[in-house]
Amino acid sequence: MSALDAALVVERAAAVRARLEAAGGDAAAITLVAVTKGFGPEVAVAAAAAGLDDLGENYAQEVLPKVAAVAEAGQAPRWHFLGNLQRNKVRHLAPHIALWQSVDRDALGAEIAKRAPGAAVLVQVNLSGEEHKGGCARDDAAPLVEALVARGLDVRGLMGVGPAGDPEAARPGFRWLRAEVERLGLTVCSMGMSADLEVAVQEGTTMVRVGTGLFGPRR
Repeated sequence: MSALDAALVVERAAAVRARLEAAGGDAAAITLVAVTKGFGPEVAVAAAAAGLDDLGENYAQEVLPKVAAVAEAGQAPRWHFLGNLQRNKVRHLAPHIALWQSVDRDALGAEIAKRAPGAAVLVQVNLSGEEHKGGCARDDAAPLVEALVARGLDVRGLMGVGPAGDPEAARPGFRWLRAEVERLGLTVCSMGMSADLEVAVQEGTTMVRVGTGLFGPRR
């Protein structure tokens, strides 16, 4: 995909927002994060040119080339970091990340607080029990929020990933996540991706993370 395909991204973004509305959500009130993982910098450029203001990346090594390409094209989106993150990568990413969505342990929060004091973060909770998806245990979410706040971080909410397979399988975890966001007095509930965003909307998401629904299959 090249920057010339921004019109196609606009069309697909409209389709995603139509899905949000059809599921009973207010598309204007749900943040759409365009996930560029596994795609080249040209896809990030196309997304920004299409007016998508929030771009998400899972791989630390892909962030800087994409940030540079988008900046060179004259765009300034908000970058979200979504994936598992080693502490030694934080220093390089800190100047560029607007929201750290995958904070799942205090040690990572400490490094973010050191490199980006007052940074906006979400606590990632493992909703499915699948170890490779990352996230803290449900019982650890509230204590981790408290610890991160004590470090001066701006904890805005929680993030979770549904299990693979039937989208309905994500519903219990999404329902728990939304309830925990409210119980903790937070505002952001980041849940729902291309396959299960309808379920996420029905359970009260405020932010969806969409890659293939905008850019097609990853190679």
